[in-house]
This record gives sequence, structure tokens and C-alpha cells, in this order.
Amino acid sequence: MQYIANPDRYQKMEYRRCGNSGLKLPAISLGLWHNFGQIDSYENARNILQVAFDNGITHFDLANNYGPPAGSAEENFGKIFKQDFIPYRDELVISTKAGWGMWDGPYGDWGSKKYLVASLDQSLKRMGLDYVDIFYHHRPDPETPLEETMGTLDLMVRQGKALYVGISSYEPEEAAKAFEILKKLGTPCLIHQPRYSMFDRWVEDGLLDLLQEEKVGCISFSPLAQGLLTNKYLKGIPEGSRAARNRGNGAIEEGQVSEERINKVLQLNEVALERGQNLAQMALAWILKDQRITSVLVGVSKSEQLLDSIRCIENYSFTNEELNRINNILK
Repeated sequence: MQYIANPDRYQKMEYRRCGNSGLKLPAISLGLWHNFGQIDSYENARNILQVAFDNGITHFDLANNYGPPAGSAEENFGKIFKQDFIPYRDELVISTKAGWGMWDGPYGDWGSKKYLVASLDQSLKRMGLDYVDIFYHHRPDPETPLEETMGTLDLMVRQGKALYVGISSYEPEEAAKAFEILKKLGTPCLIHQPRYSMFDRWVEDGLLDLLQEEKVGCISFSPLAQGLLTNKYLKGIPEGSRAARNRGNGAIEEGQVSEERINKVLQLNEVALERGQNLAQMALAWILKDQRITSVLVGVSKSEQLLDSIRCIENYSFTNEELNRINNILK
């Protein structure tokens, strides 16, 4: 059956300007890190993407190594795009990244020009796209000159393979240097994608201030601490959960679900319930309360979770009392 998008999709979402650019992003964006690979249900992935777009989520975020296996999330997205989203291409913001290990040998990782150019070409082919809206360097490379990596991002825009560029997981000092190089090249950095949640607040130590000063957007990944900030982990690790499935592959690990953490989650849950939200909604709202944040990236395994997350935009204002309580819990 042919997919036809919900005509009211833009009534349901809030859009925020991304830094000093003409681009707006939805407050909630969809990340395809998990649940879109070869090992996952194709029909479920397709349903999640349709529900996302039907509810005003215009931004889909990928990377070359998403899967598993690496590359398969882009392949599946490409099939779904061809099946459902070609008529809506100009309404979508599609991003991908390179910077983690993708293929064997010295040219399949980090930040060399050789790797980034080849990787984006492969990503475009897998997704069946002429260009991506945003191309990110996925993590800093301690050995490649930053001028080479940023010069390659600039090249991607000049070649028409990306409209905008961004960086991910750069510390404030590295980010400031990257911004300066890109500005001189004439392709300013659009956006930074850091990990940020109630349990992981490193961006508050200078990065958010830098982004505001440089007028660069911010989209946070892992805002629910890989599922810790949901009702799912209130009683430890449930069988079949992401923590149980993905021990040691870069997702949540069992050690993160300590008794102390669970105790904090229980207390945060009480605050959320008093606010008329569930824990996940409050955790997302807590990030979106900061106007320096352009969007939060959510990853879901079913469309119901996505619909639940979107409701966080109904209330992201906090009283001082609530913020103090949350800070005391998180200490």
C-alpha cells in the first residue's frame, strides 16, 4: 500500500532555528542508531519512520556504521526512502556521519580526507540519495590535522554532496578550532551533536556556552541515557532490553544500571509524575528547556515509544523548585 503522509503533520511539532542558519529542525528528531539494521524488522523500521513523519519529525539521523552490520541501517533507510519518502524529499533533513571504524585497513576509520570522501560516497549510494542535508565528522581524530578533516567537510558542500556540515563528540577546545577553520573556508559549522542527558552533563562545562557564542546549533544524542531514563529500568535490567542485548557493543552496559542509579531514577520518576509526565518525557523536556538546544535525538524500538516521547513538548518549562530537586537527586 502506498504511503501518504498525514496532511496535519506540521501542526504537531515545534521547530527551532539551527544556530545562525536558515534551517529549522524539529524539537524531536529520529536517530537510526539501533533498530534499523539487518537484524531488525524491516516493517517495524518502516512503520517508525512513517509515524515520525506523520507527527512532524522531519529529521532522520544516520551514520555509516549504524546497523548491525555496519551500513545496513543506511541500506534499509534507502529502501524505505524509495518506497515511501521520495515525494517528500524536500521536506526532510537527512544526516549521516563518518569517523568510527567502517572497513578494514588504515583508510576506514578516523578523519582523513580519503576516508571521509569514500565514506560519504558509499552512504549516498546505500541510501539512494544525491546529497545529504548534514554530513558530520563523527568524532575527533587525534592524528589527522584538523585542517584536513574540516577542509574535507568544506569540499563535500562545494561538491554538492552535503548542504551543511557538523561535528559530533568534540570537546569545547577542539570544537572552537574546528569552527574557526570552517568559518575561514566559508562553510560555517551548522551543528554539534554531543551526548547529553540528566546523567551525562559534560556539555554544561563550556560546550553549550561556546555553541551559543558561535551561533552553532546543538542536537543531543542518548538523551534517555540508553533507556535508563525510562520506566524500563526501574526494576533493574529486563530480559530482551537493549542493555541485555547489547552488552559491550557501545550501547548501555550492565554496570551503568547500578543500585545507586536505579535509586536516582526512582526519585526522578516521582518528580516526573508530579509534573504529569512519565520519566522519559521529563528527561527530554529537561534538555529542551534550554534554548541553546535545537533538537533531541530519540531512538525507539516501536512507534508507540516515539509517540510517547513527542508528548514532552507539551511541557518543557520547569519551576526553580523542580530544577533544584532534580539537581539534588543527580548530585
